[in-house]
Amino acid sequence: MLGAFKARVAPFNVNYRYVAEELQYLLTDAQATAVVVHSRFTPTLADVLPRLPLVKVILQVPDSSDLPLLPGAVWYEDALAAASPDKPTWRCSADDLYILYTGGTTGMPKGVLWRNGDANVECFGGSRAETLDGVLTEATGALRALLAPPFMHGAGHWMCFRTWNNGGSIFIQQHVEHLDPHDIWGTIERDRLNFLLIVGDAFGRPLLDELEHHTYDLSSLTVLLSGGAALSAPLKEEFLRHLPTVMIVDGLGSSEAGGQVSHVSAGAGATTGTFPLGVGNHVLSADLDRVLAPGDPELGWLCKSGGLALGYLGDPDKTAHTYPVVDGVRYAVPGDRARLRIDGVVELHGRDSATINSGGEKIFAEEVEAAIKTHPAVYDCVVAGRPSEQWGSEVVAIVRLRDGRSATTEELRRAAEQHIARFKLPKAVVFVPEILRSPAGKADYRWAKQMVAQPAP
Repeated sequence: MLGAFKARVAPFNVNYRYVAEELQYLLTDAQATAVVVHSRFTPTLADVLPRLPLVKVILQVPDSSDLPLLPGAVWYEDALAAASPDKPTWRCSADDLYILYTGGTTGMPKGVLWRNGDANVECFGGSRAETLDGVLTEATGALRALLAPPFMHGAGHWMCFRTWNNGGSIFIQQHVEHLDPHDIWGTIERDRLNFLLIVGDAFGRPLLDELEHHTYDLSSLTVLLSGGAALSAPLKEEFLRHLPTVMIVDGLGSSEAGGQVSHVSAGAGATTGTFPLGVGNHVLSADLDRVLAPGDPELGWLCKSGGLALGYLGDPDKTAHTYPVVDGVRYAVPGDRARLRIDGVVELHGRDSATINSGGEKIFAEEVEAAIKTHPAVYDCVVAGRPSEQWGSEVVAIVRLRDGRSATTEELRRAAEQHIARFKLPKAVVFVPEILRSPAGKADYRWAKQMVAQPAP
């Protein structure tokens, strides 16, 4: 990414799990002209190259797969050695571009187009200073950070740039092909790291299980940040039991708006789902017609003004819908439903795209997931809707239980009803050995809907 920015070309992220059809869609949608690829992924790229006439440059990075050079490609190190050492004559501009593709967990991935000047501040935590001396004056941070999610995910590379922009250092664990809790805690212990980024319960649960069985000196760790997905209150309490001096931060942002709001948990009484309303953030009415005042009972949309993305690449209709103009102000509305309390705190209800309409009621999948996860036997949970003759659509929970633990559907319902209204409880529970998530830990709701697709009688 750094090289792309310096070369004034627009970098974009690619999910390394994509099969040929998905990869072709993404590279076609992005109008890609150059691809940087690790050797292990070249067979998939080779399948689609004949249908990608715009791709002219392929830089291949060797890895442990030892696969040969793809025809037409150049080894990355050879290209680097052949490059001129002279400083380029061009100057970077704030109007240069950066593209971030959404995860595609509810539909096809969309490329969100940013000006680099806005992305640097809103996504990468960069300085607003006008001079290099001003930037250096602000870059006095002492973060020693390990970022557990893949760098191809927004949370991963955004936090990487935020750390660098503030004078910190990034440490990478030894095993990056999968989440290795022993490796992560061991790296933090060995290198005395003070910051760890994870993505919600999908990362939190395995890390906690490791702490149950092994002891590490984690006294250097001061901040645990969860971004990209919520960390449930029970898991926060478990982390604080193991790491009582750690500050747990929920960071909420989006591809469309950049960083938005955050919530800190420390000591007893950890909570999830509420955020102080930060500068530039607001709640719009359900019809996107007005900004709601604190205490308004309406369930609206969390939004942001200020430096925003330009919109979705090649999709003006979706851009217009996601970036409405209200009273002359342009807002980003990524899709999170929210209510603004009288005290200025935002109650987050969940993504509208993961909403289930059942019997005339809107039920947010994330709210039901959080309630079911309060049962101590639950390792992971995803909620989706399926057709129902009685309700139109009904809530179904897909649950993975912890090893050696058991729970019935009724036991899970009883645990959940302590936290949500009975009409939101799952009508059925599907028990599975594994729940499909993205490499960054995000729920795959397309998969979940397929799992529960059999209509109820």
